[in-house]
Amino acid sequence: MKFGVVTFPGSNCDQDMIDALHAMGQQVIRLWHKDTDLSAFSTDDMIILPGGFSYGDYLRCGALARFSPIMSSVIAFARKGGKVLGVCNGFQILCEAHLLPGVLLPNAGRNFICRNTYIISRQPDTLLTRKAAHCPLLIPIAHAEGRYYADEDTIENLFANGQVIFQYCDEHGEVSAASNPNGSLHHIAGICNREKNVFGMMPHPERAVLAELGNTDGRFIFESILSEAASNTRNLTAEAFLAK
Repeated sequence: MKFGVVTFPGSNCDQDMIDALHAMGQQVIRLWHKDTDLSAFSTDDMIILPGGFSYGDYLRCGALARFSPIMSSVIAFARKGGKVLGVCNGFQILCEAHLLPGVLLPNAGRNFICRNTYIISRQPDTLLTRKAAHCPLLIPIAHAEGRYYADEDTIENLFANGQVIFQYCDEHGEVSAASNPNGSLHHIAGICNREKNVFGMMPHPERAVLAELGNTDGRFIFESILSEAASNTRNLTAEAFLAK
């Protein structure tokens, strides 16, 4: 499995993401926002839109990055079934590009928030949660516009289709108003599309991979992604053996 990490003007978590993936022993290809050729990636690979302040958050977060040349290729890649992950600003870009529903609004307190926050998943069958479900994970957040919002029908469909992949919680896994750092509707911290190949989350798992940082809970999320790659490899090996 290969990972492509996109850098937009204003990205500041691209190297963090690359370092985390390297620490997990993964192959990473750097992508510039003006690149348009993603032919090096198959649908078994993943393109990552990292956190930061693309284009200085001019107009609104992610609004300009959505029109970067690479995004047409990312959209086409996702529509073919390729895996795409947006973290923080990357999540905002995916919503602006309509690869994910809803929007990220200014935090309820109108302040930039930067701290560790617990999140939990109730969905054990998605790419990001197979090894991370039902257990509170301590993952850093750093955003000023992370309050997830969508209309009632969209929210209802997200829950009905198992698209809410992470919610803010306390250390015991309890979801409550007190554990919601930014006022997100239904404490939503991350979602996926209906096809479950495009993912967005506000917390930064790449900042919780290295033991030197004092927190490795983010590894559970990356290990979930990699478990899919391992499964695909086993299936291909079995098919090749049976074909002989």
